[in-house]
Amino acid sequence: MAEELDGWITAAGLPKSSDVRGVIAPHAGYSYSGRAAAYAFGNIDPTNISRVFLLGPSHHYYTPKCALSTATVYKTPIGDLPIDLEVIEELKATGKFELMNLRVDEAEHSMEMHLPYLVKVFEGHPVKVVPILVGALGAENEAMYGKLLAKYIDDPQNFFSVSSDFCHWGSRFNYIHYDKKYGAIHKSIEALDKMGMDIIETGDADAFKEYLSEYDNTICGRHPISVFLHMLRNSSTRIKIKFLRYEQSSQCKTTRDSSVSYASAAAKVDA
Repeated sequence: MAEELDGWITAAGLPKSSDVRGVIAPHAGYSYSGRAAAYAFGNIDPTNISRVFLLGPSHHYYTPKCALSTATVYKTPIGDLPIDLEVIEELKATGKFELMNLRVDEAEHSMEMHLPYLVKVFEGHPVKVVPILVGALGAENEAMYGKLLAKYIDDPQNFFSVSSDFCHWGSRFNYIHYDKKYGAIHKSIEALDKMGMDIIETGDADAFKEYLSEYDNTICGRHPISVFLHMLRNSSTRIKIKFLRYEQSSQCKTTRDSSVSYASAAAKVDA
C-alpha cells in the first residue's frame, strides 16, 4: 500500500506548500479513487503540522449531531495515528458533540480511507488526529459547528482533512438527474458536479446549500463540506479552496449505467 500511495503522489507531481491548510478528498476504495485523492494529499507540507482534524460523513449511523471517537489510536496497514485526547476533551466540554461507540467507528469508511494517506504524508512528522463524524446536520447545526471549530483554523499547526465523494449516479443510488443539453449522461454528471465545485471554491456556504436544495446532487460529504465552509467564513485566516482533480468511476451512457464521482481540492492560505 505504501508504494502505491507513493506512486500516485509522485504521478500527481504537485509542489508541497506550507500554505495548504486543508483538503477535500474522496473516500472510495483506492482502486477507484486513490489516484484522484493523491491530488489533494500530494500538496501537503507536513513540516509544521502537529494535528489533523478529520471530518467525515456518516454512512451507517444516523445522528443530527457531530460525534467524536472514543478510540485512542487509529491503526492502518502502514502505521498508526494517535488521537488527540486533549482536543477531544475540549470538544466534549462544549456539550454539542455525541460520542460514537467502537462499532460505529469501525463501520464507517469515510475517515478510514484518509488515514493511510495521512500516515504516508506525515511520515517522520508525528501528528495526532481529531476524528469528527459529521451527522445529517440541518443548516443551523452546520453553521453552529462551523463557528465552534473555526478557531482551530487560525492555528497553523492544525490541518483539516474533509472526506467526500461527489455524484452517485444511477438507479441503484436513486439518482438519475440528466440534462440533455450536455450530451452524454456522464457529461451531464460532470457539469452538475463542477457547478457544485465552483460554488465550494467561492466559500459560500449558503450558495452551496441552495445548489444542493435545487439539484439534490448525491454528494455524500455535503455536511462535512458545509461545516468546513462555515469554519472558513468564521475564521480570521483567509483560506481559498481550489479543486485540482475530477474523475468518475465509469462513464455513464445509458440509464442502466451507474458511477461515482471523485473530486480533490486543496484549501490554501490566500495571501
